[in-house]
Amino acid sequence: MTESEKIKNAIQLVIKSLMDGVMRNVLIKDPFIAKNHQKNKPLYAALIPDEIFKGSHFERRFVTPFGHAWGKLAIAVAQESLGNVTTEHHIHGNIKKERLNRITEVLNNLEHQSETQTRIKPNWNSELSYILEGDGHDVEVIVVSDLYINDIENNKQYAFELKAPLPNSDQTKVSKEKLLKLYAMEPKIVDEAYFALPYNPYGLKENYNWGFPERWFNMKQDEVVLIGNEFWDKIGGLGTYEILINAVNEIGKEYKDRIYKEFLEIEPPSDYSDFHLE
Repeated sequence: MTESEKIKNAIQLVIKSLMDGVMRNVLIKDPFIAKNHQKNKPLYAALIPDEIFKGSHFERRFVTPFGHAWGKLAIAVAQESLGNVTTEHHIHGNIKKERLNRITEVLNNLEHQSETQTRIKPNWNSELSYILEGDGHDVEVIVVSDLYINDIENNKQYAFELKAPLPNSDQTKVSKEKLLKLYAMEPKIVDEAYFALPYNPYGLKENYNWGFPERWFNMKQDEVVLIGNEFWDKIGGLGTYEILINAVNEIGKEYKDRIYKEFLEIEPPSDYSDFHLE
């Protein structure tokens, strides 16, 4: 079996495990029972077809287990390609006092706007250079990394702040602070650290246009920002993103058909939208 086939199988095992769990839940453990719905919400049932609520019943039982799906897929890919992978990994290191002060200063400048000055735009390289000029006594700090990978073959350590494709401002600020601290540690504990979004709903990186993280990173140019294919190819090798897309789409129709037939109890319409991940 080739490396690509191993990665594809690992991805599909994660998806199948999650989807089979959802199907067991909605078909066996917690099915939608129309009579119970009508009894508990008679006004709703009198006005709206039961099928609408049957769909929302499925959605609620789908969203929770899939809330961490991107992270689970990343773990599966990295384990196949690089080696040891941990989540919520505690990284201990020392940072000079003035560097910590400058990290706070950089973040404050990005967050606040004075009456006489427009908000400073993020620039990772210039910010980090300024921070690394700081001196002082060592302060022990701990950074908790979303995803930590030990590349055994190349003896390298990677840390990722792995967030949803459309992160909010507060999440991004916390991630920016963590990354600055990791790069300010002396000696460095990780070789590379990144702010990573596993999917780009805007397609190309140059088209990414979600405003909240733009306060903290130049999403199109900062080298520590990985979006979509950049992230997957980083942890799995060149072409991993295409493997991911193909692996998900390959089993997508199977589950859509099962949901129509087994849960909705209807035949899939001939013209139903066959959406594919891209």
